[in-house]
Amino acid sequence: MPGLLRGVARTAIVAGTATAVSNRVSRRQQGRWAAQQPYGYEAPGYEAPAPASYAEPAAAPAAAPPVPDMTDKIEQLKQLGDLKAQGVLTEDEFQEQKRRVLEA
Repeated sequence: MPGLLRGVARTAIVAGTATAVSNRVSRRQQGRWAAQQPYGYEAPGYEAPAPASYAEPAAAPAAAPPVPDMTDKIEQLKQLGDLKAQGVLTEDEFQEQKRRVLEA
């Protein structure tokens, strides 16, 4: 077991060193490329994109709009039923609102 643990530790050290060197090279290249950037990109109104960095986490994708939970639909249908029972909604209005809730 000590040999296995030593091998795992050595692999972790090598991988960490390789990542650090790779990040440093990437940053250096980005700096050189930014210095060589043509003047056309510095025109007024142009905003250059920020350089990507491996050290920063990637931005999360935009979340999809939340899907209404079935309990929310049931609550809305109960409220519509109460409004119909109170006489606030006619049968046609109730059916139309119910259709909208169920389609959403």
